Amino acid sequence: MDKKGLSFLQFASPWFFNPGTVRLPSPPDGLSTEEASQRLLEGTLEQPYILETPSERCLYFSQSSVQSVMRLDDPDALVTAYTRKMMAFLLFNPNPKRILMMGLGGGSLAKFCYRKLRQAQITVVEIDARVIALRDEFHIPCDDERFRIVHDDAAYYISQRSDPVDVLLVDAFDPIGVAPTLASSDFYAHAAHRLSQQGVLVMNFAGATSRFPLHMKQVRAAFGSTLLVPVAADDNLLLFAFRRRIPLPTTARYESRAQRLQSRLTLEFPRYLRRICQGHVLA
Repeated sequence: MDKKGLSFLQFASPWFFNPGTVRLPSPPDGLSTEEASQRLLEGTLEQPYILETPSERCLYFSQSSVQSVMRLDDPDALVTAYTRKMMAFLLFNPNPKRILMMGLGGGSLAKFCYRKLRQAQITVVEIDARVIALRDEFHIPCDDERFRIVHDDAAYYISQRSDPVDVLLVDAFDPIGVAPTLASSDFYAHAAHRLSQQGVLVMNFAGATSRFPLHMKQVRAAFGSTLLVPVAADDNLLLFAFRRRIPLPTTARYESRAQRLQSRLTLEFPRYLRRICQGHVLA
């Protein structure tokens, strides 16, 4: 879908508990606002849409889970707790040169890394062209010499990539939860193989918990070390995985690094470090 060809059907949110303005991109021909509102309530309108308030712009696939949140007064800010904690990869690799992201959403992590980690080459893989078409709505930067968005399937892309990756951020979802295609392929084996020796994978788990076990099984088989860290504020679970076996980061060197990162990026890295050290090791 060409982002320049987008049109929007706009109407008041049909949810009393979630007020705002719905903006439905490129709606089906002839769809009225009343019909669109009813189909959203019924959960039968299967396409991404924007819900906007005076302070925020949110991306949804369904009302059961928000995909991305952007502050209108600070589009590059990391609003949700899980995105902020995913940045804890910097505790293990503070100067990544190659960052690969699976899943674009509203581009929260992509924008933050692009603005703050200027030494990094960033590639974002997104399977849904309708999501990519919304990049301007979420102030996602244009492709340039160190940033690009690729329209592709994550499992296929990682199987074809040949150069190593320092950081792999996985935030790939369908309307129900974490993308099942990642567990129905050799995605995790390929991901572990593509990581550099100092590389780290961080993956967000949310939605249908029945999907988690198969992913966890494949992660354990593919990586040398794995940690699960809950994000209570968002009811999410983060997975940190490493190609090599590593000890828990309990040394003074990590504490000093966390303090420096907090001063530089104004995120709570000392607290993230404590949560990681309290995390559950996948045996």
